[in-house]
Amino acid sequence: MTLEYSGNNKSRLWVRHRPPCVGTALITLHGGRADSYAPSRPWHLAALRMRPVLRAAASAVSLDHVLLGEVRYRLRGWNQGDPVDDVLGALGELRQVYGAVPVVLIGHSMGGRAALRASAHPQVQGVLALAPWLPADEPSDHLRGRRIVVVHGDRDRVTSARASVAYVERAREAGACAGTVLVERGDHAMVRRSGLWHRAVAEIVGDLVHRGGKRTGLAARCVTSGRAVML
Repeated sequence: MTLEYSGNNKSRLWVRHRPPCVGTALITLHGGRADSYAPSRPWHLAALRMRPVLRAAASAVSLDHVLLGEVRYRLRGWNQGDPVDDVLGALGELRQVYGAVPVVLIGHSMGGRAALRASAHPQVQGVLALAPWLPADEPSDHLRGRRIVVVHGDRDRVTSARASVAYVERAREAGACAGTVLVERGDHAMVRRSGLWHRAVAEIVGDLVHRGGKRTGLAARCVTSGRAVML
């Protein structure tokens, strides 16, 4: 599958695949830094890391009706929540061009935090957060009724798998349909056991996109389990 960019330098949403009729959108959000006002560039490693993730997600859906895209940040850092503004801007662009189509956000590290913050947006149907950066005071009250899955490597030395488990517990208490998957020996960059990471992405995205009917995939398993699912 060949993916091409469509957008301009001011767009927050960069489209990589546009079907004739858009029924759903999969949008990735890459990682960044805690504080940095340097411009974010598409050739930064954090952005390049999400390309195979998007391909894995795309393998789980029909591209006849699914738009693939990514959020383009203005700045590299979280700062005071700058990436969240970029996500909301991208969702606004999506609505303006394609209407109120449902969206699944797939974020890594800082992008996972931004995706979870933006999940209250009415178009967001589900969130997959990969090795997200989730401080202890990260809010979760806005997640009521939301479908979220957090996947974290148990050997991550950059962000905390324990913090992810705690966040999902708070999200459940807030009324979210939430679950955690732990990748045994998994690292922050998703390089170690990369094939497993990508298979997990595909299976979870398949569950998050297809709301109707009984689901038995990884997302359904971790959401219904009272404990984190270990891979």
